Amino acid sequence: MTTFTLPPSLEATEPPEARGLRRDEVRLLVAYPDGRIEHRWFTDLALLLGPGDALVVNRSATLPAALPARTADGAAAEVHLSNRLPAGLWALELRHRGDGGSTPWLDAPAMTLTLPGGATAELLVRQSARLWVAALAHLPAPPLAYLARFGKPIRYGYVRREWPISAYQTVFAEEPGSAEMPSAARPFSAELVTQLVKRGVMFAPFVLHAGVSSPEAHEPPMAEWYRLPHESAAVINQARRVIAVGTTAVRTLETLAGDDGTVHAGEGWTELVVTPAHRVRAVDGLITGWHEPEASHLAMLEAIAGREVLDASYRAALEEGYLWHEFGDSHLILR
Repeated sequence: MTTFTLPPSLEATEPPEARGLRRDEVRLLVAYPDGRIEHRWFTDLALLLGPGDALVVNRSATLPAALPARTADGAAAEVHLSNRLPAGLWALELRHRGDGGSTPWLDAPAMTLTLPGGATAELLVRQSARLWVAALAHLPAPPLAYLARFGKPIRYGYVRREWPISAYQTVFAEEPGSAEMPSAARPFSAELVTQLVKRGVMFAPFVLHAGVSSPEAHEPPMAEWYRLPHESAAVINQARRVIAVGTTAVRTLETLAGDDGTVHAGEGWTELVVTPAHRVRAVDGLITGWHEPEASHLAMLEAIAGREVLDASYRAALEEGYLWHEFGDSHLILR
């Protein structure tokens, strides 16, 4: 897997709009299968894609999924809701909270936490080293309304100040459910979508509610809920090239693809983890952001691009000063 050192100067600490740019004015590194690298702008997608190409885009909207919490002895904590589970349960991450932000609380015992508005979260059983299955109780409003009132977007240390939930939504966001923004689609604007449609590019929407992906502990993704409608499967299967917008799109398509690459409509929970050992069948390209060293997403990128192209891309991005994380620059990998 690609390894490198990320200088703090290349961490995007704020949205591009705060840097005087439109959301679609971030940089775009294009990696071709023959090893060529091009440095572009995200608005150049309307030149790089054309008739018969399909962009597979996630309609999941980001939740204000971070909640302040207190333990029984009054210690400050923070809860990051990850996925809504069957039977009214949630997967969540528990974190220590202090003046400098929050950090994973990996050795916490099962406990009941007090949440805002008189609500509680009972930690029932560990789902992984970092996530708990928990029961929320005494919410003064339905979950989405409760989060809208008391929650905030999940924010890590490299983002130095709070931003409204609108900063964490993509132009495609319609169905609330993601703990963290499906950020590969953030640079799309309504104007760019219009240009792409005029170019003959098709859009295939789906939903995958993305869970937490804390950069402090690079675990493989947990099970996530998805839905791909019949109309989108038809668009994908007739496309000249299928370009996944984000790792959520790859995970969904590869879950639903047959051995011949045909994608079937469906919904459910996927536990698929795409690595170089997985033969990618349904995707001809990927639009993604820039991922941290040792991030599990890099294994998926290597499965699509190959090790040499991926290494060349990351070397070029570091040399040219591309910005990392959800508010950073973009990467288009073509197979």
